[in-house]
Amino acid sequence: MKKVLLIAGVAMTALLGGCANTTALEESVANLSNKVDQLSADVSALKSEQGQIAADAKAAKAAAMDAQAEAKRANDRLDNVASSYKK
Repeated sequence: MKKVLLIAGVAMTALLGGCANTTALEESVANLSNKVDQLSADVSALKSEQGQIAADAKAAKAAAMDAQAEAKRANDRLDNVASSYKK
């Protein structure tokens, strides 16, 4: 019984939908397609920007590690000079 009602409901919907004016529906679909295209472009731009930010962060981390190593090396040299110096 439920299947018969479901089939009848789908048939009535299709019948009524077929009689409706499709111009507004086509405009709506076109607008949605444009919005989807714009969102796709925005997502691509954001992915590109995120990739650049990640690369910049990686480079900054490497530079910080190099600076830290250089500072340690300089401190070790100063410690050696201070320990070998006597009045």
